[in-house]
Amino acid sequence: MQKIRKRAFEILDVGARGDRLSRFIDIFLICLISLNVLSVILETLPFLQNRYRFFFSGFETFSVIIFSIEYLTRVWCAIENPDSDHSHPFWGRLRYMLTPMALIDLIVILPFYLTLFITVDLRFLRVLRLLRVFRLTRYSSSMSLLLKVLKDEAKSIGAALFVLCMLVIMASSLTYLAEHEAQPESFKSIPHAMWWAIITMTSVGYGDVTPVTVLGKTLASVISIISVGLVALPAGILASGFSEAIHQRRAQFEKIVDNALKDGVITAEEELELKESRETLGLDPDEAETILDSSRNRKIEKEIGQMISVEEREMKTALNNRCPHCGKVVDWRHEKRNRLRDQIE
Repeated sequence: MQKIRKRAFEILDVGARGDRLSRFIDIFLICLISLNVLSVILETLPFLQNRYRFFFSGFETFSVIIFSIEYLTRVWCAIENPDSDHSHPFWGRLRYMLTPMALIDLIVILPFYLTLFITVDLRFLRVLRLLRVFRLTRYSSSMSLLLKVLKDEAKSIGAALFVLCMLVIMASSLTYLAEHEAQPESFKSIPHAMWWAIITMTSVGYGDVTPVTVLGKTLASVISIISVGLVALPAGILASGFSEAIHQRRAQFEKIVDNALKDGVITAEEELELKESRETLGLDPDEAETILDSSRNRKIEKEIGQMISVEEREMKTALNNRCPHCGKVVDWRHEKRNRLRDQIE
């Protein structure tokens, strides 16, 4: 049973090296998720609702069955993950069920089963079904990178959003005091004024509500200027986080390349490992090739430095950088380095 469970984990493991069945399952699930999202979108077209109602219903049932089997299998074999703390038979599975990806898997199939027990607005269920698109984050390195950045920068983004919320409350409160008497319908309460504050601070400016008093216009001007930097702050934090995450992935790939070049030769197995690592890390092929060339050059330079003997350095010093035959200044180290580079390459 343990072998079967371990094999199931290997199959469902995204990007399992050299496992064709795992890749086939990944592609099948990606296509099924994409078709589900497309089905939900097409199902809203009036001329398709009645004509293909049974087709949409049958496809929905088929998809939920597949997703349910996948979810239960992932929970069952979660304890086989060597890189997590899910080894306990009960608490390990429970801990896995509370992970973000497992919760998304559960949420996207839950609406189907809710209709079997309780009456729920079908329009609400359609919206929940669209959440299946988030399951693609498991198979997308770019989306995985976004989730990682959001997780790493959660405190910084949270602090920026907190300051932003405080500014919204202050702006809406002051504007309410300034505009309530002049426009009792538009600024009838602070929550109504929050709509104007958010639209103004984000530079959208629908124009449906505008201040008319001198104090209100002054506040609007100050708020607009202050909010320019504050609203852009979370975007700047995300951009910085993306840059750092990409740098870390490049460094990780560079380390893998250095390990492959230890013996000076990249075997077919190592080349396959580099390709899979590049795909897993989401690096561009040209970028990966640049890193590989850079690592090779560093290795060559290191070997050249080790091969230059102490005797030649002493000869260079003794001859005072001059050729013993013609007396011209000669860089012995440079010439030796070029000869050794030609030999190594």
